Amino acid sequence: MAHRVSVVGEVLVDLLWKAGASEVVPAPGGSPANVAIGLRRLGRPTTLVTSWGDDPPGTLVAGHLRRAGVPVRRAPGGGRTMLALAYLDAAGSATYDFLAAWDPTGLAVPGDTTILHTGSLAIVVEPGASRVLELCRDLRARPGRAVVIDLNVRPAVQPDPAAYRDACLRFVEVADVVKASDEDLRLLYPGLDAAEAARALLSYGPRLAVVTLGPGGAFAVTAGAEVRVPAPVVAVRDTVGAGDAFQAALLDALAARDPAGDGADRLPLPAGPADLARVLTRCVTAAALTCTRVGADPPTAAELEDALSAGTGSADE
Repeated sequence: MAHRVSVVGEVLVDLLWKAGASEVVPAPGGSPANVAIGLRRLGRPTTLVTSWGDDPPGTLVAGHLRRAGVPVRRAPGGGRTMLALAYLDAAGSATYDFLAAWDPTGLAVPGDTTILHTGSLAIVVEPGASRVLELCRDLRARPGRAVVIDLNVRPAVQPDPAAYRDACLRFVEVADVVKASDEDLRLLYPGLDAAEAARALLSYGPRLAVVTLGPGGAFAVTAGAEVRVPAPVVAVRDTVGAGDAFQAALLDALAARDPAGDGADRLPLPAGPADLARVLTRCVTAAALTCTRVGADPPTAAELEDALSAGTGSADE
Protein backbone atom coordinates (compact mmCIF):
# COMPACT_ATOMS: atom_id res chain seq x y z
CA MET A 1 0.00 0.00 0.00
CA ALA A 2 1.31 3.46 -0.94
CA HIS A 3 0.73 5.66 2.09
CA ARG A 4 -0.60 9.17 1.51
CA VAL A 5 1.00 12.37 2.79
CA SER A 6 -1.36 15.32 3.19
CA VAL A 7 0.34 18.70 3.21
CA VAL A 8 -1.58 21.47 4.96
CA GLY A 9 -0.50 25.06 4.56
CA GLU A 10 -0.30 28.23 2.54
CA VAL A 11 0.25 28.84 -1.13
CA LEU A 12 1.57 32.22 -2.17
CA VAL A 13 3.20 34.23 -4.91
CA ASP A 14 6.87 35.12 -4.44
CA LEU A 15 7.84 38.48 -5.89
CA LEU A 16 11.49 37.75 -6.69
CA TRP A 17 13.81 40.75 -6.54
CA LYS A 18 17.36 39.85 -7.51
CA ALA A 19 20.32 41.94 -6.40
CA GLY A 20 20.97 44.67 -8.96
CA ALA A 21 17.79 43.96 -10.95
CA SER A 22 15.23 46.63 -11.77
CA GLU A 23 12.30 44.23 -12.21
CA VAL A 24 10.35 42.07 -9.76
CA VAL A 25 9.35 38.65 -11.11
CA PRO A 26 6.24 36.87 -9.75
CA ALA A 27 6.64 33.16 -9.01
CA PRO A 28 3.93 30.98 -7.45
CA GLY A 29 5.01 28.80 -4.55
CA GLY A 30 5.04 28.71 -0.77
CA SER A 31 6.80 26.13 1.35
CA PRO A 32 3.84 23.70 1.75
CA ALA A 33 3.08 23.88 -1.98
CA ASN A 34 6.73 23.23 -2.81
CA VAL A 35 6.76 20.21 -0.47
CA ALA A 36 3.62 18.81 -2.09
CA ILE A 37 5.13 19.20 -5.56
CA GLY A 38 8.33 17.53 -4.36
CA LEU A 39 6.35 14.58 -3.01
CA ARG A 40 4.40 14.31 -6.25
CA ARG A 41 7.64 14.16 -8.26
CA LEU A 42 8.91 11.40 -5.97
CA GLY A 43 5.79 9.37 -6.78
CA ARG A 44 4.24 9.66 -3.32
CA PRO A 45 0.41 9.89 -3.12
CA THR A 46 -0.08 13.46 -1.97
CA THR A 47 -2.85 15.94 -1.29
CA LEU A 48 -2.31 19.66 -0.70
CA VAL A 49 -4.89 21.21 1.61
CA THR A 50 -4.74 24.97 1.24
CA SER A 51 -6.60 28.19 0.48
CA TRP A 52 -6.16 31.18 -1.80
CA GLY A 53 -8.13 34.20 -2.92
CA ASP A 54 -10.04 34.91 -6.11
CA ASP A 55 -7.51 37.51 -7.23
CA PRO A 56 -4.72 37.69 -9.85
CA PRO A 57 -2.12 36.04 -7.57
CA GLY A 58 -4.65 33.28 -6.83
CA THR A 59 -5.10 32.67 -10.55
CA LEU A 60 -1.33 32.32 -10.88
CA VAL A 61 -1.22 29.86 -7.96
CA ALA A 62 -4.10 27.77 -9.29
CA GLY A 63 -2.46 27.39 -12.69
CA HIS A 64 0.86 26.45 -11.09
CA LEU A 65 -0.68 23.68 -8.99
CA ARG A 66 -2.70 22.39 -11.95
CA ARG A 67 0.40 22.15 -14.12
CA ALA A 68 2.27 20.39 -11.32
CA GLY A 69 -0.46 17.75 -11.13
CA VAL A 70 -0.85 18.01 -7.35
CA PRO A 71 -4.27 16.96 -6.03
CA VAL A 72 -5.63 19.95 -4.11
CA ARG A 73 -8.35 20.43 -1.52
CA ARG A 74 -9.07 24.15 -1.62
CA ALA A 75 -10.59 25.27 1.67
CA PRO A 76 -12.94 28.28 1.74
CA GLY A 77 -11.82 31.47 3.40
CA GLY A 78 -9.74 34.52 2.76
CA GLY A 79 -10.37 37.16 0.17
CA ARG A 80 -6.81 37.47 -1.02
CA THR A 81 -3.78 35.34 -1.78
CA MET A 82 -0.63 35.59 0.32
CA LEU A 83 2.31 37.47 -1.19
CA ALA A 84 6.02 37.25 -0.33
CA LEU A 85 8.70 39.69 -1.41
CA ALA A 86 11.87 37.59 -1.79
CA TYR A 87 15.16 39.48 -1.96
CA LEU A 88 17.81 37.34 -3.70
CA ASP A 89 21.44 38.21 -3.04
CA ALA A 90 24.29 37.64 -5.49
CA ALA A 91 24.72 34.06 -4.20
CA GLY A 92 21.05 33.24 -4.72
CA SER A 93 20.08 33.19 -1.03
CA ALA A 94 16.69 34.72 -0.22
CA THR A 95 15.31 36.87 2.58
CA TYR A 96 11.58 37.49 2.81
CA ASP A 97 8.88 39.97 3.69
CA PHE A 98 5.21 38.95 3.63
CA LEU A 99 1.72 40.23 3.02
CA ALA A 100 0.23 37.41 5.07
CA ALA A 101 -3.35 36.16 4.70
CA TRP A 102 -4.25 32.74 6.15
CA ASP A 103 -7.91 32.27 7.06
CA PRO A 104 -9.02 28.83 5.79
CA THR A 105 -12.20 27.19 7.07
CA GLY A 106 -13.39 23.60 6.93
CA LEU A 107 -9.90 22.11 6.76
CA ALA A 108 -9.94 18.32 6.26
CA VAL A 109 -7.48 15.73 4.95
CA PRO A 110 -8.32 12.57 2.98
CA GLY A 111 -9.26 9.57 5.10
CA ASP A 112 -6.29 7.51 3.90
CA THR A 113 -3.73 10.08 5.12
CA THR A 114 -0.84 8.40 6.92
CA ILE A 115 1.23 11.55 7.53
CA LEU A 116 0.04 15.12 7.94
CA HIS A 117 2.76 17.64 7.19
CA THR A 118 2.53 21.35 7.94
CA GLY A 119 4.77 24.27 8.81
CA SER A 120 6.01 27.67 7.73
CA LEU A 121 3.46 30.51 7.86
CA ALA A 122 0.51 28.14 8.33
CA ILE A 123 1.52 27.44 11.94
CA VAL A 124 2.01 31.09 12.91
CA VAL A 125 -0.48 33.29 11.03
CA GLU A 126 -3.90 33.41 12.66
CA PRO A 127 -6.73 32.57 12.50
CA GLY A 128 -5.63 29.71 10.26
CA ALA A 129 -2.85 28.46 12.53
CA SER A 130 -5.24 27.41 15.30
CA ARG A 131 -7.39 25.54 12.80
CA VAL A 132 -4.36 23.68 11.45
CA LEU A 133 -3.36 22.79 15.01
CA GLU A 134 -6.75 21.22 15.67
CA LEU A 135 -6.44 19.19 12.47
CA CYS A 136 -3.03 17.93 13.60
CA ARG A 137 -4.40 16.89 16.98
CA ASP A 138 -7.28 15.03 15.37
CA LEU A 139 -5.09 13.06 12.97
CA ARG A 140 -2.42 12.20 15.54
CA ALA A 141 -5.09 10.61 17.74
CA ARG A 142 -5.72 8.00 15.02
CA PRO A 143 -3.73 4.72 15.13
CA GLY A 144 -0.72 4.46 12.84
CA ARG A 145 -0.71 8.12 11.83
CA ALA A 146 1.95 10.79 12.29
CA VAL A 147 2.33 14.56 12.27
CA VAL A 148 5.48 16.14 10.83
CA ILE A 149 6.30 19.82 11.25
CA ASP A 150 8.79 22.01 9.35
CA LEU A 151 9.23 25.15 11.46
CA ASN A 152 10.65 27.22 8.55
CA VAL A 153 10.82 30.38 10.67
CA ARG A 154 9.84 33.66 8.96
CA PRO A 155 10.39 36.49 11.47
CA ALA A 156 8.75 39.03 9.17
CA VAL A 157 5.31 37.72 10.18
CA GLN A 158 6.10 37.75 13.94
CA PRO A 159 9.22 39.71 14.93
CA ASP A 160 8.97 38.81 18.66
CA PRO A 161 11.17 35.68 19.06
CA ALA A 162 9.41 34.56 22.25
CA ALA A 163 5.96 34.84 20.66
CA TYR A 164 7.19 33.03 17.56
CA ARG A 165 8.70 30.24 19.67
CA ASP A 166 5.45 29.85 21.61
CA ALA A 167 3.48 29.59 18.35
CA CYS A 168 5.85 26.91 17.06
CA LEU A 169 5.92 24.91 20.29
CA ARG A 170 2.15 24.41 20.17
CA PHE A 171 2.78 22.35 17.04
CA VAL A 172 5.96 20.69 18.27
CA GLU A 173 3.90 19.27 21.16
CA VAL A 174 1.64 17.37 18.72
CA ALA A 175 4.40 16.31 16.29
CA ASP A 176 6.16 12.99 15.87
CA VAL A 177 8.91 14.59 13.77
CA VAL A 178 10.08 18.20 13.70
CA LYS A 179 12.46 19.69 11.16
CA ALA A 180 14.22 23.06 11.30
CA SER A 181 17.26 24.74 9.83
CA ASP A 182 20.15 25.86 11.98
CA GLU A 183 19.10 29.42 11.15
CA ASP A 184 15.56 28.70 12.40
CA LEU A 185 16.99 27.41 15.67
CA ARG A 186 19.25 30.43 16.14
CA LEU A 187 16.16 32.63 15.91
CA LEU A 188 14.06 30.50 18.26
CA TYR A 189 16.81 29.58 20.75
CA PRO A 190 19.48 32.30 20.79
CA GLY A 191 22.38 31.19 22.93
CA LEU A 192 21.98 27.48 22.22
CA ASP A 193 23.90 25.61 19.57
CA ALA A 194 21.89 23.67 16.98
CA ALA A 195 22.20 20.30 18.74
CA GLU A 196 21.13 21.76 22.08
CA ALA A 197 18.17 23.46 20.45
CA ALA A 198 17.16 20.25 18.68
CA ARG A 199 17.16 18.38 21.98
CA ALA A 200 15.12 21.19 23.51
CA LEU A 201 12.51 20.51 20.81
CA LEU A 202 12.58 16.77 21.59
CA SER A 203 11.69 17.55 25.19
CA TYR A 204 8.23 18.64 24.02
CA GLY A 205 7.36 15.19 22.71
CA PRO A 206 8.62 14.51 19.15
CA ARG A 207 10.52 11.27 18.61
CA LEU A 208 12.83 12.74 15.96
CA ALA A 209 14.29 16.20 15.33
CA VAL A 210 16.02 16.91 12.01
CA VAL A 211 18.21 19.97 11.44
CA THR A 212 19.47 21.22 8.07
CA LEU A 213 22.83 23.00 7.93
CA GLY A 214 22.86 24.36 4.37
CA PRO A 215 26.20 23.46 2.76
CA GLY A 216 27.14 21.74 6.02
CA GLY A 217 24.63 18.93 5.47
CA ALA A 218 22.15 17.86 8.14
CA PHE A 219 21.86 16.03 11.43
CA ALA A 220 19.11 14.29 13.36
CA VAL A 221 18.61 13.53 17.02
CA THR A 222 16.46 10.99 18.81
CA ALA A 223 16.27 10.09 22.49
CA GLY A 224 19.26 7.78 22.06
CA ALA A 225 21.23 8.84 19.00
CA GLU A 226 22.64 11.70 16.95
CA VAL A 227 23.52 11.23 13.27
CA ARG A 228 25.17 13.71 10.89
CA VAL A 229 25.62 13.60 7.11
CA PRO A 230 27.52 15.98 4.81
CA ALA A 231 25.94 17.80 1.90
CA PRO A 232 26.98 16.94 -1.65
CA VAL A 233 29.19 19.57 -3.30
CA VAL A 234 27.31 21.10 -6.24
CA ALA A 235 27.37 24.25 -8.38
CA VAL A 236 24.66 26.37 -6.76
CA ARG A 237 22.30 28.38 -8.98
CA ASP A 238 20.15 29.46 -6.03
CA THR A 239 18.86 27.96 -2.80
CA VAL A 240 15.14 28.62 -3.32
CA GLY A 241 13.14 25.51 -2.43
CA ALA A 242 16.10 23.46 -1.23
CA GLY A 243 14.69 23.01 2.26
CA ASP A 244 11.34 22.01 0.82
CA ALA A 245 12.97 19.39 -1.42
CA PHE A 246 14.76 18.04 1.66
CA GLN A 247 11.44 17.88 3.48
CA ALA A 248 9.67 16.10 0.62
CA ALA A 249 12.38 13.43 0.60
CA LEU A 250 12.09 13.05 4.37
CA LEU A 251 8.31 12.69 4.25
CA ASP A 252 8.54 10.19 1.40
CA ALA A 253 10.98 8.06 3.42
CA LEU A 254 8.77 8.16 6.50
CA ALA A 255 5.62 7.33 4.53
CA ALA A 256 7.33 4.30 2.98
CA ARG A 257 7.28 2.59 6.39
CA ASP A 258 4.56 0.16 7.43
CA PRO A 259 2.33 1.67 10.15
CA ALA A 260 1.73 -1.84 11.50
CA GLY A 261 5.42 -2.36 12.16
CA ASP A 262 5.68 -0.25 15.30
CA GLY A 263 2.73 -1.31 17.38
CA ALA A 264 -0.85 -0.22 17.00
CA ASP A 265 -0.54 3.48 17.67
CA ARG A 266 2.64 4.98 16.18
CA LEU A 267 4.17 5.23 12.73
CA PRO A 268 7.66 3.68 12.82
CA LEU A 269 10.67 5.95 12.38
CA PRO A 270 14.11 5.05 10.98
CA ALA A 271 15.52 2.18 13.02
CA GLY A 272 18.97 3.00 14.35
CA PRO A 273 21.78 5.31 13.24
CA ALA A 274 22.59 3.56 9.94
CA ASP A 275 18.97 3.68 8.76
CA LEU A 276 18.65 7.30 9.81
CA ALA A 277 21.89 8.20 8.01
CA ARG A 278 20.55 6.67 4.78
CA VAL A 279 17.38 8.72 5.05
CA LEU A 280 19.29 11.94 5.71
CA THR A 281 21.66 11.29 2.80
CA ARG A 282 18.68 10.96 0.50
CA CYS A 283 17.30 14.24 1.84
CA VAL A 284 20.50 16.30 1.47
CA THR A 285 20.92 14.93 -2.05
CA ALA A 286 17.40 16.07 -3.00
CA ALA A 287 18.18 19.52 -1.60
CA ALA A 288 21.51 19.70 -3.44
CA LEU A 289 19.91 18.82 -6.77
CA THR A 290 17.39 21.63 -6.27
CA CYS A 291 20.23 24.09 -5.66
CA THR A 292 21.63 23.34 -9.13
CA ARG A 293 18.44 24.78 -10.68
CA VAL A 294 16.75 28.16 -10.69
CA GLY A 295 13.80 28.41 -8.33
CA ALA A 296 11.93 25.72 -6.42
CA ASP A 297 12.43 22.81 -8.83
CA PRO A 298 12.71 19.56 -6.82
CA PRO A 299 14.01 16.31 -8.35
CA THR A 300 12.00 13.40 -9.62
CA ALA A 301 12.42 9.97 -8.07
CA ALA A 302 14.55 8.88 -11.05
CA GLU A 303 16.82 11.93 -10.78
CA LEU A 304 17.29 11.39 -7.08
CA GLU A 305 18.07 7.69 -7.49
CA ASP A 306 20.57 8.47 -10.25
CA ALA A 307 22.35 10.99 -8.03
CA LEU A 308 22.49 8.57 -5.12
CA SER A 309 23.77 5.77 -7.36
CA ALA A 310 26.49 8.09 -8.64
CA GLY A 311 27.63 8.63 -5.06
CA THR A 312 26.53 12.27 -4.87
CA GLY A 313 25.82 11.87 -1.14
CA SER A 314 27.61 10.03 1.66
CA ALA A 315 26.94 9.62 5.38
CA ASP A 316 28.90 10.10 8.57
CA GLU A 317 27.58 8.64 11.79
